[in-house]
Parts: sequence; structure tokens; C-alpha cells
Amino acid sequence: MEKKKTVNLNLKQYGMVFAMLIIFIIFYVMTGGVNATPMNMNNLIMQNSYVIILATGMLLCVLTGNVDLGVGSYVALCGAVAAKLIVENNMNIPLAFLITILVGVAFGAFNGFFIAYLNIPPFVVTLAGMLIGRGLTYTLLESKTVGPLPNAYVKVGAGFFASSKIEFGGGTLDIITILVAVIATVLVIGAELKTIKTQQKYGFAMAPTWQTGIKVAATLAILWFFFFKIASYNGIPIILLLMAVIVGIYHFVTSKTVAGRQVYALGGNEKAARLSGIDTKKVYFWVYTNMGFLAAIAGIVLSARNASATPKAGDGFELDAIAACYIGGAAASGGVGTVVGAVIGAFVMGILNNGMFLIGLSTDLQKVVKGLVLLGAVTFDVLSSKKKN
Repeated sequence: MEKKKTVNLNLKQYGMVFAMLIIFIIFYVMTGGVNATPMNMNNLIMQNSYVIILATGMLLCVLTGNVDLGVGSYVALCGAVAAKLIVENNMNIPLAFLITILVGVAFGAFNGFFIAYLNIPPFVVTLAGMLIGRGLTYTLLESKTVGPLPNAYVKVGAGFFASSKIEFGGGTLDIITILVAVIATVLVIGAELKTIKTQQKYGFAMAPTWQTGIKVAATLAILWFFFFKIASYNGIPIILLLMAVIVGIYHFVTSKTVAGRQVYALGGNEKAARLSGIDTKKVYFWVYTNMGFLAAIAGIVLSARNASATPKAGDGFELDAIAACYIGGAAASGGVGTVVGAVIGAFVMGILNNGMFLIGLSTDLQKVVKGLVLLGAVTFDVLSSKKKN
């Protein structure tokens, strides 16, 4: 019985990956393969980089049972700060980035103070933050676009790592990208072998060998398809490395550190967490301060990709980030969710957006589809929780 239970848990965990593949295949058929071209795969990364960064931070808010409605405005404000400092004040880029990040952290700490120490509901605080941030952005930019930004800045969001190429199948492949794919393959296989060894050591129930084999094979197939496509284009985007570092750090924090466990405990039962000795106010404060930090990073990335800062930048990003967390398996009530799941959810939203754009679906209908997908994901989570209870 225990082994059967483990199989069900694994199937549920990877169900969203299969859903993402199905959505991709549907749009592949509908677009005649356009969504799988190297150029479009590269665009998929760059267009969703800031959503993935925001979803990583938003997951921590969702784990506490709340959200941050202001991240889109923080993205716009931080992008505006960086652009004004560089374009109009001729400040060097590293210093401008540092000041921009400090602005984001300050905004996050502002929210965290009201939420953690004044017990104001996060919904109200972050809604106010959304309005304040957007208003400050329009004021700072004087309702105008600031740009163009220098190439060194733009490279952060739209640049590639320089590398030599080799001839392959009538085209070229980027050597560094292929080497990264090989390293990633070794890491995936090594991680799976380590998990199996740990399960055997402690006598945990294990998934059948065939299931593990399918999971690893599917993971490697997706990995090589992805890396082959970007290797056929311009190689590894700089933003991809930045995303990988952020996702890796926050995956480690949430799964391997005391701070991460405290966030899960807070979301699971705040009163029990407080009685067990966890400083819940401190947890709330750092979670929302961290959201401001990642919003600043996303603001820099977005303005770099656009080569300018605009007052309407980041509009609706908070909804995409929240949707990515819920679609990726985070519970609406808090206490359940993973960084990897949020990233997968972000890619689901990205593939949907990209596919609907390619088939020429109107922006109005795109919002309807995204709303139905979000509602379906949350409904599935709620019904599954009721069934389990």
C-alpha cells in the first residue's frame, strides 16, 4: 500500500509537466511548428524571465497564505529608477543597479513592516503598494519613456554569452550550450541516483523502476530539446544564467534551510508555528522584503530587454506571478508549494501567452483563457484537498 501511495504522489507531482508538454504540442500543431523554432524558444525564455523571477519570490508569499499585489508596480518603479540614473544622470551601471535594488528592498521592507509589526492584512498593504508604486513611477518618469539604455545595460536582458560554434546538420551549434546540456544531464542523473540511495538507506517506499526511468527519460528529453534549440540560435542568454542562479538559491533556501521550513510552518498553521517558537513577525518581514528585492531584479531585466523604462511597464505582472505559483501546485491556503513548481507554472503561462500570440488570438480572449486556466488550477487544488481530508 505504501508503494502505491508513493506512485500516486509522484504522478501528481509531475502532472503539471505533462500538462505543459500537452499545451506545447497543441500549439505546435496549431502554429505549424513555429512555436518550436530556435528563435521562438529564445523569445520564450526572454519574455518570461521576469515572470519566473517574480514567481520565485511570490511563492514565499503564497506559502504564508497571502500574495503581493504590488510587484508589477515595483518592477516599473525600479526599472524607472535605473533608467533615470543611467540616462539622465550618467551614473555607472553597477552603482545604478545597486541603488535600484536598494529601492526595491526598501519598498519590500515598507510592506513587511505594516504586515508583520502592525498586523495590517497583506492584501490591503500590497494593494496600497501597487497604487503608490505606480504613482511614483509616473511621477518619476513624468509619464514619458526614458531611453535608449546603453548596450552594456541592455545586454543583461537581451545579451548572450560569447562562444564559438560548430557545424551540425547544415547549421551551427553553440559549443557552450551543448557543454551545459551535458553537465545538466549528469546532474539530473546524479540527483536521481542520490535520491534512490537515500530512500534505500532509510527504508523509504520507492517508486517502481519503470516510473523512475520514464521520469528521467522525459526530463532529459525536454532538457536536450530545449538546449538544442537555443544552441541552434545564439547560444545561452545571459538572463537564463541569472534565472538559474536565482531558482537554484531559492530552491535550496525553501527545501534545505531553517528559514525555508519556518515559511512552510507559518503557512501551514500560524498559531502552531508561533507556539513552537518561530518568530512569525520576522518571517513575514523577510518574505515581503525579499519580494521587493526580486521585483528590483525583474525591473532591471525588463527595462534591459525593452532598452527603456516606461510608466506602464510591469502592468499585470503580479497576476502572472501569482498564477504561476498556483498553477505550479502551490495551495491557495498556504503551506504547500515548491520553487520548481512555480517555475513550471510560469512556463505554462509563458507557453500559453506565446502560443495564443502566434495563432493571432485577441488579447481579450487571451485573458479569458488565462483566467480559466488559473481558476481550474486552484479549483483542482481545493477539491483535491477536500477529497484528501
